[in-house]
Amino acid sequence: MGVVDIQEALRIAQERELDLVEMNPVTPGSAPSSGPRTCKLMDFGKFRYQQTKKSRGQKKAPNRQKEVKLRPKTEEHDFQVKIDRAKRFLEKGHKVLVSMQFRGREMVHIELGTDLLFRFAELLEDCAKVEKAPSRSGRNRVDMILLAR
Repeated sequence: MGVVDIQEALRIAQERELDLVEMNPVTPGSAPSSGPRTCKLMDFGKFRYQQTKKSRGQKKAPNRQKEVKLRPKTEEHDFQVKIDRAKRFLEKGHKVLVSMQFRGREMVHIELGTDLLFRFAELLEDCAKVEKAPSRSGRNRVDMILLAR
């Protein structure tokens, strides 16, 4: 609209049932007469609603990790199903936590579970890279984290 007197701007805002919002408010320590103030006609309530909605959406985004659980005695078909599920998660942009659970006497042969995790990562190397190599977390668990390429 160009340079408009403040009274005229308020009248226009009232006619259109909008709010007159100052876009660059005077901050403490700055010169208040450093040129004309920039104002905008908008529905301020709607603007605030959209801002809060946007900030809520940003809070949810960081938790994008999915988990795939395996056991050392997982059969070949079930293993392939888990790979397909992890591939789907990776294609959607999620991180994948692959965890290997051990029970009882299985804990004697943790290297078998670790080898299975390395095989899992090898089969997914075309669409994923290993962010965290297989490592023990707790007494009976080995975890690995995959990241989409």
